[in-house]
Amino acid sequence: MRQFDRRLAYHFDGLLLVLTLLIIGGGLATIFSATEARVHTGFTNNPLVLRQAFYAGVGFLGMIAVVLVDYRRLERYAYVVYAVTLLLVLAVPLVGTVGGGARRWIDLGPVSIQPSELIKVSLVVALARYFHRSQATGDVRLVDALPAFVLLVVPGALILAQPDLGTVGVIALVAFSVLFYAGLRLRVFVMLAAVAALAVPLLWGHLKPYQQQRVQTFLSPEMDPLGAGYHVIQSKIAIGSGEFWGKGYLHGTQNKLNFIPEQHTDFIFSVFAEEWGFVGALVLLGLYAALVLRGLAVAHRSKDRFGALVAFGVVSIFFWQVVINVGMTSGILPVVGITLPFFSYGGSSLTTMMIAVGLMINVNMRRFLF
Repeated sequence: MRQFDRRLAYHFDGLLLVLTLLIIGGGLATIFSATEARVHTGFTNNPLVLRQAFYAGVGFLGMIAVVLVDYRRLERYAYVVYAVTLLLVLAVPLVGTVGGGARRWIDLGPVSIQPSELIKVSLVVALARYFHRSQATGDVRLVDALPAFVLLVVPGALILAQPDLGTVGVIALVAFSVLFYAGLRLRVFVMLAAVAALAVPLLWGHLKPYQQQRVQTFLSPEMDPLGAGYHVIQSKIAIGSGEFWGKGYLHGTQNKLNFIPEQHTDFIFSVFAEEWGFVGALVLLGLYAALVLRGLAVAHRSKDRFGALVAFGVVSIFFWQVVINVGMTSGILPVVGITLPFFSYGGSSLTTMMIAVGLMINVNMRRFLF
C-alpha cells in the first residue's frame, strides 16, 4: 500500500483556506442582513442563508476532492473538462431556465447550475495546458496565441447570446491576464487594444438597448434617476451613508427600506458598506487583497509552468470580479451583473470559486515533488 507523503500535509496552504472561509462567513452574515426584512426569520432558518451554507458545504467537498488529486493529472484532461463545460453552455439555450430576463441556468431539480460560472475555471485550465505544452519558452507571438483566442471566443459568443455581458467581460480579462503571464509580447497587447478601440462603434450597434442604457447610465446616472440610473444612485447613497464606522449590523436603512436593488447578489457590497462603513469595507477588501497576493505567491513558487499558469489564472478570476463588482456598486464602472466572489448569494459561483481555491492549494502542496 502506497504511503501518504507527509510533505503534502506540511505544504497545505491553511492561510488560503482561512481567508476563503472568513469571506464566506462574512457573506452569510450579510445575506441574512440583506434578506431579513423580507423573509422575517432568524439566521438559522433563513432559506437563503441555509441554501448558501449548503452550497458552501458542496464547494468545500469539491475543494477537498480537487486537492487530493495531483493537479498534473488534470493537465491531461484539461481539454475534456473544457469541452464538457462548453457543452453545458451550449445546452443553456435548449434546456435552460429564465431568470432576471436572461436564460443562464440549467434546472437539475433541487438545484440549478449556471454553466457560465464553470467555464471560467475550465478556460483557465485549458489555456494553462495549451501554453505549457505548446509555448514552453515564455515568448509568445500573436500567431502562437491564436488557438488561445479560439478557446476564449467560442464560449464568449455563446454566453453573450444568453445575454451575459458581464461574464463575457470577466472571462476576456482573465484570458488576457493568462496571455500576459504566459509571455505574449507587449506590442501585441498594444495592437489588440488599438483594434478594440476602433471596433467600439461597431460593437455599440450590436448591444441590446438595455445594455446601451447601462453604459449611458454609467456616464450620467442623474439623467434618469428614477429609471436606469436608480440602482447606481441608491447604491452610492448606501455606501456613502455608512460613513467611517457604518450604521451597524442589521441597521442599514437603505437596505431595510429596499432602496438597494439585488441586495443579496450583485449589490451585496453596498449593504455591507452601509452597515460597516469605510473601516468594514477596507477590512473586506484587505481579505481579498490577501487572497490575491497569496495566490500570486503560489504561482511564483510553482515548479512547473502549468501549475503557475493555473494559479495565476485563478487569481485573475478573483481579482477582476472584485474590481468589477466594487466598481459597479460604487459607480466607477457600468452595472454588468457580476457577483462578489464568495460573498454574494449564488450556488454555482460559490462552489466554482471554492474548487478554484482547491486548485491553488493543490499547486502549492506539490511544488516540492519535482
